Amino acid sequence: MQTVVLAAGEGTRMRPLTAHRPKPMLPVAGRPMLEHVLDTAVEAGASRLIVVVGYHAAAVREHFGESYREVPVEYAVQADQAGTADAVRTARDHLDDGPFAVLAGDNLYDDATMGSLFEHAPAVGAFEVEDPRPYGVFELDGDRVTGVIEKPAEPPSSLINASAYVFEARAREWLDVDESERGEYELTDVLARQLDAAAVRAVAFERWLDVGRPWELLAANEWKLGDLDRRLDGEVHTDSAVLGEVVVESGASIRKGAVVEGPVLVQAGATVGPNAYVRGATALGPDSKVGHGVEVKNSVIMDGTQVPHLSYVGDSILGRDVNLGAGTIVANLRHDDQPVKMTVKGDRVSTGRRKFGVVLGDEVKTGIDTSLNAGVVLSAGALTKPGEAVTRDR
Repeated sequence: MQTVVLAAGEGTRMRPLTAHRPKPMLPVAGRPMLEHVLDTAVEAGASRLIVVVGYHAAAVREHFGESYREVPVEYAVQADQAGTADAVRTARDHLDDGPFAVLAGDNLYDDATMGSLFEHAPAVGAFEVEDPRPYGVFELDGDRVTGVIEKPAEPPSSLINASAYVFEARAREWLDVDESERGEYELTDVLARQLDAAAVRAVAFERWLDVGRPWELLAANEWKLGDLDRRLDGEVHTDSAVLGEVVVESGASIRKGAVVEGPVLVQAGATVGPNAYVRGATALGPDSKVGHGVEVKNSVIMDGTQVPHLSYVGDSILGRDVNLGAGTIVANLRHDDQPVKMTVKGDRVSTGRRKFGVVLGDEVKTGIDTSLNAGVVLSAGALTKPGEAVTRDR
């Protein structure tokens, strides 16, 4: 199955984490999210991978090169992000005469269902949710899709569009769709043509996640870190405790007095301790540091980030090369026990999570004894003064 993977967008709802890289390259369990998508495609039988790139395209090209797991990788450039149909249209010249799949580079899919999807062309991936109203919802006749309704007040089913498609070869000629009301060229309009031309099966994923906002990146890490198998290749001090499914890569070290409770990933060059406490689901990126008296819980700590002394970080995402001053404390729980809210593209949005900390862009630096309120976002390069209590985004 020739497979088109859409990875051109910036991911504006994921800012500031995408200030310097495309959203599909954000880390999930120590690897770019896009790598997990390509793994699923390869396991399902992808014969060629056509990756559509745009924003910071070089980061994708440099990471994946000309092949991935012995499957050829080609690149199509979407210069302006004008919609999903437009993205696939940029890949049209790379497609041969057979059927083709289209996957989102910022969604996670379970492997087994993807294999079933590839076997049933033409088909679409679906996912069952309790409240489908915020999504594109499938109209169904048995397992046959008859239509898609965007954000319906009265949903016709509980199966939503999971951004995974397998089209017939002739769908290459249907990509020149009209601009939608929101000013984009939509792949769902191509799907409408496919529905008119042939029976299209809905294949329901057992597990699926659209990773569009920071708290969903946390959820993605929780999913994939849950698949870890214990492996201690790095240096683990005899006077430390490493419990459960923990991976300590070669070149990483767990120092005296540290306690690490899985699932936790400690990547090459990272250090934990002395006398630190790290618990799942946490991913410590290459060359990061969790130092003396620090506790980190259920967080993503990216490459080169330093949390050196006497700090607490919970349910948070810290970008690359962040440096937290001694005594920096992250709040991750509201006093009223309501879900923590964040500002996303100017709107206050519930994370749906009772516990959620902060999102720090690359190269943020906090002064000693800084307090960061639950849901606060600090843009790349932001600074705090010693003793500050930060209750608003910066």
